[in-house]
Order: sequence, then structure tokens, then C-alpha cells
Amino acid sequence: MVFSPRQLALLLASAIFARGADYQIDANIRYSKYAETVLDVLQSPAPALKNRPGVIVIHGGAWVEGTKEQMVEPFCVPLVKQDFVVANVDYRLANAAPAPAAVNDVLEAARWFRDHAERYKVDPNQILVLGASAGGHLALLTAMAPPSADLGPAIKIAGVIDFFGVADLSDVLRAPNPWIPDQPGRLDLIRRLSPVTYVRKGVPPMLIIHGDADPMVPYDQSVRLTKALKAAGDNAELVTVTGGKHGFTPEEMSKLWPQIFKWLKRHKISSG
Repeated sequence: MVFSPRQLALLLASAIFARGADYQIDANIRYSKYAETVLDVLQSPAPALKNRPGVIVIHGGAWVEGTKEQMVEPFCVPLVKQDFVVANVDYRLANAAPAPAAVNDVLEAARWFRDHAERYKVDPNQILVLGASAGGHLALLTAMAPPSADLGPAIKIAGVIDFFGVADLSDVLRAPNPWIPDQPGRLDLIRRLSPVTYVRKGVPPMLIIHGDADPMVPYDQSVRLTKALKAAGDNAELVTVTGGKHGFTPEEMSKLWPQIFKWLKRHKISSG
């Protein structure tokens, strides 16, 4: 049987809908001028009857690899099922541009999402940021970096969900690497890009999740960040996954999501 181009398009659309039955997606929206700076907006297929909370989701990969697609099933879908609107972000990796490009990009993505909140029926006062690993580091900076850091636009963030993100780059990037290569002022750049630099009273509430057997990002990074935030008078909670590695199993995630949604409701960030 030979299909017309229109029939092929309809068949493809049906297949995509079948795979994404839990959500509808506006894919590869350009939020900045670079080829890599695109995001997907995922939301419930049901019509929105009111404004909903939004989540900026940021993938990991040591700032040198990774894509937004890896975040869809483990992170985006559970949020959409709770009627959150998700902006799932790609950004420039080290092979395209070294630091601080990735930070600049995610801050631009956050501004784009805030500026388009009305279009997607998102409550601009309930925009979260969530990231894992390097994405957790970028999520922390999205929420914590002040305008004086000169890293990009600062928007109001309602809360942070940080999965094993790097809080202090000086601990993990002592030697030059592709993202922060050897250069004049390297140590100062590391300080500017470390979330611990911006600990102060008044940052958004933080839910920090880390496995105590993480071989990639030391668990102590999250312990020290949580202690520093609390000492500054901020709301910070550390969830320790006993025996957890760098990335959690589906079973571990199934136990974490109820805790995450309980935390969000406690901070009045929910669609209910």
C-alpha cells in the first residue's frame, strides 16, 4: 500500500501520540539564538482549567554530554501526571562552548518560560527548577545566582529539586576539563559558577536528594550545602538515599516521588 504524504504525517502523529499518551508536547522551541538552545514544553493532554505550576527540567552529563530526551520518562512524565507544566531544556555543552555558556543558557530558558507562562497557563509565581547531576548544579544556579553574578537573567523561582548536583566546583573540577579548561582566571570562574558562593538568606526552598554511595558527585557536597543553607536561615531539606549511586533505580525513584510531592504541597506548590 502506498501512502500519501498527508497520510504518512497522520500515521506518524498517531504513533507519537500513542508513545506520549500521558502528555502533549511542543518540541524543540528555540529560546535563544544558538542551535543547541531549544526546549520542549510537556503538559497534560487534558484542557487546562486554571493556571498550573511549572517546572524547568535540566539534564546532566558533566556539562559535556546528555540531552533533554533522557529526562522525559524518569522526571518529566511523573510531573506532568500531577498536572505540572514542564519546560525540558537543552543547552550548549562543552564541545559547543565552554563555561559559563551552559549557565547562561539555562538562565535564558528560565526567562523564556516565565515570559511565556500565560501561553501555557502556568502560574508565574509557581515556577520550580529541577536538575540531576550537572543539571542539578545548573538548577541550583538558576535559583541562587543574583544579577550581580553577571551570568544571565534572574527570575523568581519558587523552589528547587536538586538530584545529586555539584554545589562546590572546586571539589570536583580541580584539574582543567573540557567545560572549564586551563585559562587565566580559572579559579575565579570556578568560584562564580559554584552554588555555594551564593548561599545567603532568602534563596528559594531547596529539596536536595543524594545517594550516600555516589561515586561521581560526593554525597558530602549535598550535606555541606544543606548545612550552609540552614545556617543562613533558608529552608533546605536533604533526602538521603541509603546505598544510592549516581542516578537512582526505578524502585528508588518510586519511593522518592511521594516525598517530593509532599514537600511541594508543604510549600504550597501544587495543582491541587
